[in-house]
Amino acid sequence: MPQFLILLAAGAGAFLVRHWYRRERSRIAAELARARQAMDQREADEIVRLERDPATGVYSPKRG
Repeated sequence: MPQFLILLAAGAGAFLVRHWYRRERSRIAAELARARQAMDQREADEIVRLERDPATGVYSPKRG
């Protein structure tokens, strides 16, 4: 009987560790997704549009 209780406790412990690990993995994935989205947004805000000068055909940053 004691062996059964030890096995039962080990199984319950493994279940709890698995549950914690899956929650932690989901939390980290969500945090990384938010960080990636913030970086993409920041990069998109920093993009400078170019306009072509009709006289020279040279592209330069858009003014105004």
